[in-house]
Amino acid sequence: MTPADSPGTDGQFRHRSVLLDSAVDLLVKDPEGVYVDGTFGRGGHSRLILEHLGTSGRLIGIDKDPEALRCARALADQDVRFTPVHGSFASLESIIREQDLGLLSGVLLDLGVSSPQLDDAERGFSFMKNGPLDMRMDPGQAPSAAQWLAEADEKDIADVIFRYGEERFSRRIARLIVQRRDEAPLATTHELAELVAEAVPRKEKHKHPATRTFQAIRIFINRELEDLEEVLAAATDNLRPGGRLVVISFHSLEDRLVKRFMRDLARGPQLPKGVPVTGDQQESGFRLVGKAMKASDQEVTENVRARSAMMRVLERRVPERTDKAASRYGRL
Repeated sequence: MTPADSPGTDGQFRHRSVLLDSAVDLLVKDPEGVYVDGTFGRGGHSRLILEHLGTSGRLIGIDKDPEALRCARALADQDVRFTPVHGSFASLESIIREQDLGLLSGVLLDLGVSSPQLDDAERGFSFMKNGPLDMRMDPGQAPSAAQWLAEADEKDIADVIFRYGEERFSRRIARLIVQRRDEAPLATTHELAELVAEAVPRKEKHKHPATRTFQAIRIFINRELEDLEEVLAAATDNLRPGGRLVVISFHSLEDRLVKRFMRDLARGPQLPKGVPVTGDQQESGFRLVGKAMKASDQEVTENVRARSAMMRVLERRVPERTDKAASRYGRL
């Protein structure tokens, strides 16, 4: 997610990515390395990464959104070190092969829906603005939220809202959706938001009753958690020694997935008690870099969407030296 300020006079979104400086400082350790920004958005992180790269450094920017790709192509026209790719970061493995990248020095993932997407009513991501019930990060992919809600079984709708939104009234919401669509299919964000508000008997303080349902449907339509699992595996498989994976998440489902993935890699093989093993068989090839980091109070004050941001960093270990110099001077 890349929270944005209001659009500028030229109609372009002006924004500053959450945890921008911290993320890039933790990511770029080799100015001449190859990096991937798996969620280009409007290029906030990519532009700062390029400022940290040397003349032979390289950056790939990936995004599903055609509007994001338009911004990425403009950046590529300005900087030959940058290459835009239209697609999902779940395809990282094939992108690495197609672009002949070799091992990566770092991968950055800024997860979730971006502020330009949220603020554009025509994209249908937000219940705060009325627009078509779409929610697709790539409008060229099917189905839209409206199409899925018009055709899915009541049980499937309830399961999605419960699993991805952790909404305890998911069955009531799904039942009402199916009843209403028999009269007329849901077509707009306000129609869905009003229906959910009607279905939810108890409201949470300071939270719109449709928040969890919109999150759930968006995650499902865009395969966000499935794509995240795939890119985490591909990123760590293709990191060079010393390379880092930096992930910024904005809701608990994402963060739990990232936390467990990084924790398990950093722990290394978990063997049964009593099994004789050597130290190197127990040691992990990865390490966690610091603790999870949140947005600063100033960032949250400037943009309330930053309040839920959580950043985690994983590094592939550099193998210990075993030559005479290492023996003489200790670990390097």
